[in-house]
Parts: sequence; C-alpha cells; structure tokens
Amino acid sequence: MIEDMLRTPAAVQDAERHTAHNYHPLPVVISSAEGAWVTDVDGRRYLDCLAGYSALNFGHRHPTLIAAAHAQLDRLTLTSRAFVHDQFADFCRELAALCGKDLVLPMNTGAEAVETGIKVARKWGYQVKGVPAGQANIVVAEGNFHGRTTTIVSFSTDEDARADFGPYTPGFRVVPYGDLAALAGAVDEHTVAVLLEPIQGEQGVVVPPSDYLPGVRQLCTERNVLFVADEIQSGLGRTGATFACEQEGVVPDMYLLGKALGGGIVPVSAVAADADVLGVLRPGQHGSTFGGNPLACAVATEVVRLLATGEFQRRSAELGERLHAGLRGLIGKGLVAVRGRGLWAGLDIDPALMSGRAACERLMARGVLAKDTHGSTIRLAPPLTITAEEIDHAVAQLAAVLAG
Repeated sequence: MIEDMLRTPAAVQDAERHTAHNYHPLPVVISSAEGAWVTDVDGRRYLDCLAGYSALNFGHRHPTLIAAAHAQLDRLTLTSRAFVHDQFADFCRELAALCGKDLVLPMNTGAEAVETGIKVARKWGYQVKGVPAGQANIVVAEGNFHGRTTTIVSFSTDEDARADFGPYTPGFRVVPYGDLAALAGAVDEHTVAVLLEPIQGEQGVVVPPSDYLPGVRQLCTERNVLFVADEIQSGLGRTGATFACEQEGVVPDMYLLGKALGGGIVPVSAVAADADVLGVLRPGQHGSTFGGNPLACAVATEVVRLLATGEFQRRSAELGERLHAGLRGLIGKGLVAVRGRGLWAGLDIDPALMSGRAACERLMARGVLAKDTHGSTIRLAPPLTITAEEIDHAVAQLAAVLAG
C-alpha cells in the first residue's frame, strides 16, 4: 500500500522518541521550502500560512536574504562583541533609522529582547526617574505572550506557560488588555514601564480598541513612564505597516523586535530606543556572545533594506484586505469571529463544530498549514510574499474544512 511507503510516520515517531515533549506539532515533516510553500519528506506540498509565527515574513529562502547569508558565511560568522566587525555599523544605523530611534541593542531571540527591555526600563527608572532601589514595577496585560524565560512567565496569565515554574519574579502588575482605566489605576510613582503587544498574537490576534494605544502613550508621557512595545510578532510589515503602533499614530519609547528580523535564516532580535533610554547601559552591564554577530547582521541589514522600500508593508495591507474579506464571508458558516490586521488573522471556530487542532489537521490534509491556540482559535500569518491566488486558495480550503 502507498501508506506503507510513506516516510512521514516513521520520521514523526523518531523525532518524538528523542525530544522533550514541549511542543505538540502537526504530523508533517518538512524537508524543503521556497516562498510560501513547503514540501514534506514524501514530496507533498503545503501552503505555509503560519510563516514561523511571523519569523518568515519574507517567505522561505528569499533570494536576497539567502545571498547575503551565503556571502557572509564565506567571510566571517562570529567575533563576539569583544571586537567590532564590518557588518555591525550598517545594521545598527539602518535599523535605528527604520525605527526612528537613536540606538539599537542587538540580541538573538525575542525573549532576550524582552528581557533586555525589562532590564533597561528598570535601570532607567532607578537612574533617570529616581525610583528607590528595588522598588520598580512594570505594568503588563492579561493574555500577554512575551516569551518563556522564568521572569517572563512570572507575569503570564497562561497557566500552561506559567504553572510549576515558580518561584516567580516580582515587580509586575497585570491588568486587563484594552482597559485604559485599569492601566491608569495600576501605574504609580514607582512604575518604570508599560509593556504591551500592540496586537496580542498568541492570544488569538486580539486587536485593542482604537483609542487604547494612543491612551497608553498619553498616560505614559504624563506619568513619566516608558511605553515599551513588543512588536516581535506584529512588527516588520506583518500588519500592513512597519510597526503595528504606526497604525494608531503612536510612537513608543522602546521597540522590542525579533522573528522576521532574522529573515527566517538566523535568530536576530533587537531593542531600539533613544539615547536617553538605552544610554543608561554601560560596558559589562548587559550583553550576549552571539548578539549582533556578523552573519546575523548581514542578513538583518538586508531585511531592513527590504522593509525600507515599503513594498512588503503595502503587500500586507492590500492582500490583508482580501484575506479578511474572504474570512468574514465564513462567519456564520463555521466561524464565529475574525480578528486581525494586514496578513494576520485570528479565527474563532464554532466549538460545537470542531477544535482548533482538528481544524488545523484537516487543513493540513488539504495542503494548508496553520496553527491553533486556546481551544477553538486558529491563527493565519502567511508570508508577505503570498499571492492573491494563494490567499483565495487558503480561504477556499478553510471553507471546505468548515463545511465538513
């Protein structure tokens, strides 16, 4: 039988046998990819509508990014920050310009960028704002997802992410997302930062009320508090603008960036802020051996240059309208709600129909890859290189799944 000749079942079992079970992946084993499409070990092709949780905004193996990586691999890959290398200045200068900020601090993973933001905000609070030693607090939102370090899960409200990892790091106040009054009530004289996702990705692509981010910005300015925007998933073109904050006319004091910054090739993250904020750090107070390494900088500089053209932001905005129009047409036909912006959508499936996991498995069987979250919700975040025809194909496959 054909099924007996497939490599996927054995490959899945082998992977499960030798790894800790901290993920529950779909049973697909990908061996190659290009653009918006991936191919498994049995030669089956799938339309990738997850894009590495926005790490693959420019698609798989974007030729400009691959060329930059190849060229740098032949020259220099790592020096550590003990020395300066010839790719560092261009990356930092061009990313700072894209963000409209003075300085950039490169790291590797998104969680490292968040940890860096927390440390910088606290140090700024003590040295600039004058908060008494050890008294700084940071206000965060329910439903947040900022990473999985012990400090970050300390203020998570997701029990799967948080439970049994205590004792928890103090210094955080959690308020409902989108509630300005609750936020204002939590900020006091010892608050150094408000840390928020402009759109909550892991929670199901939750977009706050239109007055929320402007209200946060005004409150932070009035109370002398840093507004720290975690744009690791929402930034770098995903929502139809360079940053999701832009769409509300808001400029935070600090951007936390990651995922797409590495072009889907290497892990790259960064914190961007003005000199009066990032300037509080001095040599020896924070660092990373691999942060800002030559290979990462070579790739990420090309990512910044792709974004500087505005092409990908426009694609996300225009094709996002097509995606959301198609998805809204499925409300009442198996979907109960659609949220999002640009090429980013959270879909709530009627729980009486099926779970999000079941929907993703059935989509996979029809050649489309997506991922579930929180029960009956699935997320779509295709590469920004996707075509209109491919969007229509994904929506059609979803419609077929919902129709049974």
